[in-house]
Parts: sequence; structure tokens; C-alpha cells
Amino acid sequence: MTATLARPASAPARRTTYWSRYRHALLLLTMRDLKVRYTTSVLGYLWSIIDPLLMAAIYFVVFTYVFHRGGSSEEPYIVFLLAGVLPWTWFNGNISDATRAFRSEGKLIRSVKIPRTIWVLRQVCSKGIEFVISLPVIAFFALINLKAPTFGSLIYLPLALVLQVVLTVGLNFIIAPMAVFLRDLERIVKLTLRLLFYGAPVLYHLEIGTPLLHFLYGLNPLAGILDLYRACFFPAVLDWGYVLQSAAVSVLLFAVGAVVFRRAVPRVLKEL
Repeated sequence: MTATLARPASAPARRTTYWSRYRHALLLLTMRDLKVRYTTSVLGYLWSIIDPLLMAAIYFVVFTYVFHRGGSSEEPYIVFLLAGVLPWTWFNGNISDATRAFRSEGKLIRSVKIPRTIWVLRQVCSKGIEFVISLPVIAFFALINLKAPTFGSLIYLPLALVLQVVLTVGLNFIIAPMAVFLRDLERIVKLTLRLLFYGAPVLYHLEIGTPLLHFLYGLNPLAGILDLYRACFFPAVLDWGYVLQSAAVSVLLFAVGAVVFRRAVPRVLKEL
């Protein structure tokens, strides 16, 4: 009787088995985050809409009625504003949570045998779900202002989503392990996000004629990403130069983040 040796699984097969084994854990942790966040709240998931909507309403009143801003290419301004504020809320929440991704549940992370990347990805997923839930707010204001996107321009939305996910995951992979060793990083991230809110085109669209300044400003990956979101309703604001730079910077940060995360995790587990 001859024994048959099993062939080792190919790399694609191993990757498929890897993700099929752990995607259920990712789903459970994502849903747990959402339930913990909203179970004790009276309004529940409505807070994912109320918070950015109130923020947008304040800036709408300030820039429309106080400073009397102009620019017909950005009208209705409330739609233009929400198309920047809602993605920013997702980005800001994810980067802020990254500083606590490991420290908030150190014992559980050490004891559970699942890839440590899931503890970061579950935050990106939960905040992403909140963002998707808030999208009908833009649709509502676009409807009442008769500013519906064209069918062709809707292709910009999935492209913007992909770029934002790549950027956010890459930054999370860098910030999450570093925050374990640098306790001051949480405060640094908060201050940086506060400055970035005004430095990124969340409230405005900036047209720069000087090539050098245009290039330097485009190194902020949010410039191209927010352009893509707004291009669904305002195609004239789309700057493909910013988009290409955003894609390049996002992919670079993702690659750097993957290396940093892989090398830092063993030390993180000892530190927790």
C-alpha cells in the first residue's frame, strides 16, 4: 500500500483560507464596536448622522451668512460642505481611534489567536459603516436643492472610498503600534488633526496656479480624495493632478505602514 503525499497549498489558496478563517472574527469585532458605541444611547446610530450634520450646519451659517462667501461653482454650498465634512469625520474618527487600538484591549489582544491586523481593520470598518449610513444626508440636501449627480460622475465615489481606505489603513498601521510606546502620540495626533482640518480642503476648494505650490499642496492625500467625493456633484472642482498624488501618497503610506506594523507587533505584545 503506497502512501500519497499531499501537495502543499499554493499561495493564493493559503491567502483564501487565511481570510475565510478570520473574516468572521473581523465582522464580529466590527459589530461589537458599533453595539458598544450605541447600545446605551437613546438615539443610537442617528448620532453618526447628527454629529457631522450639526458640524456642517455651523460652518454653513458662518461661511454663507456671516462671511458671505461667493463662488457659484460650489453652490449649493451645503452639498459641497457635506461632501467634505462627512469623509473628514470618517478619517478623523479612525485616526483618533488608532492611538487606542492596542492599549484599550491589551489583555484580549494578547490572549486571542487572531491576526493583530484585525484589531486595526475593525475600527476602519466600523467607522466606514457609520460613513455609509450618513450618505443619505448628502442625497437629501442634493435632492431639495435639485443638485443630483450624473450617472457618470458616480464612478468617483467608489474610487474615493478605495483611496480613503488605503490611506486610513496605512496610517492606522503606523499609529496603532507606535502609540503603545509613545504615550504622547495621542495628543500629538489630536493637534495634528485639528490643524489638518483647516489645511485640508474640507471647507473649501483651493485652486493654485503656481506649479510648485500646486504640487506641494497635492502631497496632502486628502486634497485628491475630497475632490473625488465632491466631483459626484461638482465635476468642475476635480483636479486629476491632486487625485494622482493622493493615490501615490496613500499607496506609499500603506506600504510603509504594513512594514512598520509587521516589525512592531512582537514588541507591542511584550509591552501590553
